[in-house]
Amino acid sequence: MTDTLKNYINGEWVASHGTDTLDVDNPTTGAITAKVPVGTKQDVDDAVAAAKAAYPSWAATPPVQRARYLFKFKALLDEHKDEIARICTEDHGKTIAESMSDLGRGIENVEHACGIPTLLMSDHLEDVATGIDCFATRQPLGVFAAITPFNFPPMVPLWFLPYAIGSGNTFVLKTSEQVPHTWMRIMELLHDTGLPKGVVNLVHGTREVVESIAHHEDIEGVSFVGSTKVAKIVYEAAAKTGKRVQSLGGAKNHLVVMPDAVMDPSVQNLADSAYGCAGQRCLAASIAVAVGDAYEPVKQKLIEAVNNIKMGNGLDDGVTLGPVISKQSKERILGMIEKGVAEGAELLVDRRNEVPEGLEDGHWVGPVLFDKVQPGCTIATEEIFGPVLSIIHVDTLDEAIELTNSSRYGNATSIYTTSGKAAREYKVKAEPAMLGINIGVAAPMAMFPFGGSKQSFFGDVKAHGKDSVAFYTDRKVSIERWF
Repeated sequence: MTDTLKNYINGEWVASHGTDTLDVDNPTTGAITAKVPVGTKQDVDDAVAAAKAAYPSWAATPPVQRARYLFKFKALLDEHKDEIARICTEDHGKTIAESMSDLGRGIENVEHACGIPTLLMSDHLEDVATGIDCFATRQPLGVFAAITPFNFPPMVPLWFLPYAIGSGNTFVLKTSEQVPHTWMRIMELLHDTGLPKGVVNLVHGTREVVESIAHHEDIEGVSFVGSTKVAKIVYEAAAKTGKRVQSLGGAKNHLVVMPDAVMDPSVQNLADSAYGCAGQRCLAASIAVAVGDAYEPVKQKLIEAVNNIKMGNGLDDGVTLGPVISKQSKERILGMIEKGVAEGAELLVDRRNEVPEGLEDGHWVGPVLFDKVQPGCTIATEEIFGPVLSIIHVDTLDEAIELTNSSRYGNATSIYTTSGKAAREYKVKAEPAMLGINIGVAAPMAMFPFGGSKQSFFGDVKAHGKDSVAFYTDRKVSIERWF
């Protein structure tokens, strides 16, 4: 018998009000590992009430003292990183190296948020007029919430939580029901810091919980990461109730290879971008844009790289590709591959039906490489979110820029080149908001903003760094004169 997971509300583990549950499985083996409650509006109400009650005293806690809890939290994450990474791999299916990187990026955000006393500093100008001084200060707002996806279990919640509570707000987290174990353990570590009750709360659930968060009148702002379809729904619903919203959606990332690129490391880097985490990341390469004479070497080297990918249990040495998250994801990805074939694309490598020995009950989709993909077809325009890469051949850099900018998404893009001129031109003209030069996964570090453009992001203020501090605080301006 498997346990039904509990919510963490007001410093305690409590059962959900919901009576329905979903099975949680290990995507590598298919084994059921737990039951997660289908949470209710009442669960959200309880969590928000706890956060709201905790807010006044937490907001009044000096920033240097709030930061000390974050220092303790980072130390505990570092101490338990091997354990958490293993849980992440068992939850998600990614390799242990990918899980360590996933957690590492999250820890970087906790580390950056430890500087919250400095990050909260603001502006002061004496004598804006004779004898009058002006001060701008940052103040917390109240209860914030985050709704996070399955693909980076430890990292994505840590884009938001440390900055929210460091700034003096309280917090409600709804993690993905597909990967609940990682944050169950992280929440235990956060509890061990001695953080006051109600400052951080965790609620499990699906649609009802998401809708309750988006509409709740006592929540000041919502952060969301997921598909563009749901990101837009959350953005519109939360904005209608006057909330601040940062809603990060889907992607269709073009990686451009110029003829002057250093081919071997560039193409391997591109392949790692496309197939890492089984392609289930919003910064994954989706379209390899080969410019001019780069086409033949890019094609041949990608064929070699894809054939060298080793599928298997992410806990085993040498494995570079784990399963996809669920049976439903597998069926959707296979359907997209069939769509590509039907639309005339050529399969250069087709390993979609390969299954590692002894893991037949897992959710496996082997790596696929398409060529002769037409720019307007489904696999060239729609997010696949699986281990599938398409090659499109263009003649010039201008055509590559036009192709990249034609997408309704604008999450990330990269260019491989040794030409400073080409790199600068691409950096200036390409529309996606996160851009790499000779880097396959253009993921900003914690001190820089994270978020796309166009249909990849809904809102004004992005995740990470100074943007997070702006999102979680209000700028109050005081103008003072003393007679």
